[in-house]
Amino acid sequence: MELNNMGVGIIGTGSFVPDKILTNFDLEKIVDTSDEWIRTRTGIRERRILEEDKATSYMATEAAKRAIENAGINAEDIDLIMVATVTPDMAFPSTACIVQDNLDCKNAAAFDLEAGCSGFLYGLSLAYSQVKAGLSNNVLLIGAETLSRIINWKDRSTCVLFGDGAGAAVISRVPNEKGILAIDLGADGSGKEYLTQPAGGSKMPATKESIDNELHYINMEGNEVFKFAVRTMKKASVKVIQKSGLDIEDIDFLIPHQANIRIIEAARKRLKLDEDRVYVNLDKYGNMSAASIPVALDEANRKNKIKDGDNIVLVGFGAGLTWGSCVIKWHK
Repeated sequence: MELNNMGVGIIGTGSFVPDKILTNFDLEKIVDTSDEWIRTRTGIRERRILEEDKATSYMATEAAKRAIENAGINAEDIDLIMVATVTPDMAFPSTACIVQDNLDCKNAAAFDLEAGCSGFLYGLSLAYSQVKAGLSNNVLLIGAETLSRIINWKDRSTCVLFGDGAGAAVISRVPNEKGILAIDLGADGSGKEYLTQPAGGSKMPATKESIDNELHYINMEGNEVFKFAVRTMKKASVKVIQKSGLDIEDIDFLIPHQANIRIIEAARKRLKLDEDRVYVNLDKYGNMSAASIPVALDEANRKNKIKDGDNIVLVGFGAGLTWGSCVIKWHK
């Protein structure tokens, strides 16, 4: 069938989270906080922590295996691997190349991309373009983060928020009128200081001073990020729905970035969706950055929360500042 007569969508999903659970009660023993304070302000109850002898590529590989199996294809069918992450195994080689070797995807090109918590949606846009243009048949997109390695466990404002995990999707051709209907991406670099990891790059290479001053950890201006997120989640959701040619009333399911329950609630109410039409798992995992949306998507898929033909919205925001949203007519 001609490419122009085919849609582009997700044909398989997979996810992986570590076994180790760090609860709010565990955090009470580490910093001056409480289970009640964390739950009421964020909705988070626990998060997962990767074992010390493993890295981001391990989780990315495990999630990818499950996505490939769910898609019903083989490793050699993958043409391109993208890993969205802010916590790669190392600066180079890319985590995607490590995953390619782990999976023995002999025919795949591979690279990492970095857009903070918006990384999976930025990658989805690239994957769509690759398949739509006929440059790739099957793209493996992974969002994977080991945020526990860049958290300051003495900073109660950030250490309660984040966790480790990985989610993956295989993007390929799907029947016409199914798949990705619209994608919208954005960025506002004027907010670049609101969410940063100050040291470790070319601007501030690692030194004894940078380590002593704890500059290799996540630094966040929480109030500014929260205001941006509430405003952006609602705006980005509505904009992409308009681009898709649908109305708000046509949306069946919302899978948002899992950062804060109050932010998710604001987006849900704007889209006029009942609570059972929104997937929330941040109570179990916290904010997994680029992994949040694909992990939630995989869980929703495997639990049959999303049905064939459902119009679903994916929406997220992240460091940069960046944001992204997508409408997919689900192909089961």
